[in-house]
Amino acid sequence: MTQAQRIDGKAMAAGLSAKISEETKALLSKHGLTPGLAVVIVGDDPASRVYVRNKKRTAEACGFHSVQHTLSEDSSQDSVLKLVDELNGDDGIHGILVQLPLPAHIDEQAVTQAISPAKDVDGFHFVNIGKLSSGNTADAFVPCTPAGCMLMIEAHLGADLSGLNAVVIGRSNIVGKPVASLLLKANATVTVTHSRTKDLPDVVSQADIVVAAVGRANMVTGDWIKPGAVVIDVGINRIESTVDGETKSKLTGDVDYDSVCEVAAAVTPVPGGVGPMTIVMLMANTLRAARLASGLDVS
Repeated sequence: MTQAQRIDGKAMAAGLSAKISEETKALLSKHGLTPGLAVVIVGDDPASRVYVRNKKRTAEACGFHSVQHTLSEDSSQDSVLKLVDELNGDDGIHGILVQLPLPAHIDEQAVTQAISPAKDVDGFHFVNIGKLSSGNTADAFVPCTPAGCMLMIEAHLGADLSGLNAVVIGRSNIVGKPVASLLLKANATVTVTHSRTKDLPDVVSQADIVVAAVGRANMVTGDWIKPGAVVIDVGINRIESTVDGETKSKLTGDVDYDSVCEVAAAVTPVPGGVGPMTIVMLMANTLRAARLASGLDVS
């Protein structure tokens, strides 16, 4: 049996990053404009620090003006909101990203909604969510992970998904709901499933496109998948195993990669699939924000 094609997110992200770097150089030479990205991190969460470091490194590699604000774990909500307000008013900053999760005493929604919709490169503001839901994305920012998923799907199936069934596993505001909106916009017939869905494997087996974003390691197995489907694995789960008395951990997705590869046409691996695309889409949104702020055309 033919093995599924491995959708290489790392290679795709590298290509996009090179393109963004070229457009950034052109923006500076023609218009004297450098995209500015500010990342705010509160506290000392190890995973968050890694994500922020990767975002800063990528932004600098693309030629952006990159700023990081690191606040202590016990920072007040008011001090975080004050910083966001200052960044909203800074003309050199086009994108603002507050790294989640925030410490428990800070209201995440209050912070994400305080970011100007025009600088909300994460796509979490209700204005941007509303524009996406209504299909009016010309000046909206789409959340980075769903945007990256769509580019991977389009690379295999084209931009018009008419006649194709898509199943999204997971209904989060960060991935499930926005990716469903994007799939609808591309003319797919979309079913959103979740923990309360009856006969989930049967529902998934009807899909030409599967986006798994549920947070359960290796949940989606080959016997769930329609032959020839395109499978996008958004899950990042850390699994610990003991080998010769030594505990090791590895990252795995929501999809059982090996068994799904025997049935699907194309599958994203974890790691090296959706993850690299998420960071580069953040850069694409920041570049877009800079162009919109300066009244320039956006593609």
